[in-house]
Amino acid sequence: MKVPSNNLKKNYLSVKNEIDSAIKRVINNSSFILGNEVENFEEKFSNYLKTKYCVGVSSGTSALFLSLLACGIGKGDEVITSPFTWISSVEAISNTGAKPVLVDIDKESYNIDSKKIESKITKNTKAILPVHIYGNPAEMNEILSIAKKYNLKVIEDAAQAHGSKIKKQYCGTFGDLGCFSFFPSKNLGSFGDAGCVVSNNKLLINKIKKLRNHGKFSKNNFDTLGFNERLSGIQAAILTVKLKYLDKWIK
Repeated sequence: MKVPSNNLKKNYLSVKNEIDSAIKRVINNSSFILGNEVENFEEKFSNYLKTKYCVGVSSGTSALFLSLLACGIGKGDEVITSPFTWISSVEAISNTGAKPVLVDIDKESYNIDSKKIESKITKNTKAILPVHIYGNPAEMNEILSIAKKYNLKVIEDAAQAHGSKIKKQYCGTFGDLGCFSFFPSKNLGSFGDAGCVVSNNKLLINKIKKLRNHGKFSKNNFDTLGFNERLSGIQAAILTVKLKYLDKWIK
């Protein structure tokens, strides 16, 4: 079977008028960082996935990193993940000070082999970070069962899984947190770096909202060390346009 390459120019031309109008609107409104455009996309993407919350961030890598921090992952901890993934999955774990523990993949799905996870769990294991590689869903039911047994957090790397489902539930909505990338080559791609975190856990989402914006919890008030990982208004506006066509593009 031949899989055609993603033609970014062709993709843009198919929705050019809407994209150009959205960019012009952001410029006219000077809504460049966070603001209404970002909030609008967050609402629409969470509605699409049927999850309660969505937080736009600067990249898929940032989504993973901030999610791990929000779950309290740090030095001395271990996080189980797949060796067959983009570097961001392991990089994000390492940047928290935690140790990535690699579990071999299933030969059929190329995703982490859930049957091999338990043997890698130690007293330092704090989370499992499954990757839905190429949009092919990982064995989430089995992974969630293991996580529940050992009281572990589950952070999904759904960077390549926009619109992928297990039965009727979207990838990225099974674990405590789901992380998406909107890199230009993705099924749902922006015109630069962008990402988001989705969840039904309000406490974790509020932590990520603060962490993405320098630890800010209200105007000129900060109560924790954070980062500059905010989603821009232009990328959010572009993604809002493209989201309407996602199901058609991945059909």
